[in-house]
Amino acid sequence: MAEKAGGQIKETVGIENMISILKTTGEQLASNLKLHMQDYDIDLFEHRRVEKIEIKGKNKVVLVNGGETYISPQVIIATGASWRKLNVPGESDYIGKGVAFCPHCDGPFYKGKHVAVIGGGNSGIEAAIDLAGICYKVTVFEFLDDLKADQVLQEKVKTLSNVEIHKSSQTLEITGNNEKVNGIRIKNRNTEEERVVDLDGVFVQIGLVPNSSIFKDIVNTNRFGEIETDNHCRTNQPGIYAAGDVTTVPYKQIVISMGEGAKAALAAFEDRTRGDI
Repeated sequence: MAEKAGGQIKETVGIENMISILKTTGEQLASNLKLHMQDYDIDLFEHRRVEKIEIKGKNKVVLVNGGETYISPQVIIATGASWRKLNVPGESDYIGKGVAFCPHCDGPFYKGKHVAVIGGGNSGIEAAIDLAGICYKVTVFEFLDDLKADQVLQEKVKTLSNVEIHKSSQTLEITGNNEKVNGIRIKNRNTEEERVVDLDGVFVQIGLVPNSSIFKDIVNTNRFGEIETDNHCRTNQPGIYAAGDVTTVPYKQIVISMGEGAKAALAAFEDRTRGDI
């Protein structure tokens, strides 16, 4: 059951580090996964948005927009996470055309080019360090007056001659020529001065938001909103499992999420056969 099969993976332009697959796109991988799933006796319900889960005895009642109700003794939550967006003009228009969120996935497309990284936390500075080995130049823009990344990362990025950092910088707009990104408009928050920086791509690195808000009343989450699971993807609620980016599992990568999904399914099967559920 999903609002759209594939989810966040569809926003990834290129995938070149997937085991046994030399190169593919997020759209193609999502399509192949859907085809594979349809080869089994599985009911796929798309265009459904889960609004609530209730527990009634041993059953879990899943309430969906439009009034549909699904009842099962076991539920696996795999709602993933969403990239935190800037919500500035041009951002949504150029996603996949110069606006990217995953430096590991899309970084190779910007080899020898000039890119911006928005965000000076751990994810932003780590992205800048990684991209510096690929790109001609990396410019980091941080909204706050100081970087929030760990000191060891700050010291590392200072050693890279092709990385430039601008603090107190507010992103106002991402510009383009209707086909791809060609620049970014920035305002210095201290002087109010605005300027346009010409570049080839923008990596937005201001965090991930787990899609867990509707489950917080029934399962434990941490301060980041990630669902807490044990080594078998079990939550604190018997019969409810969680897998992938919505959980506390480290390394938010496609291959990790696939493995976690398999683990959650095996745990659910094991609990069912042992009569625990």
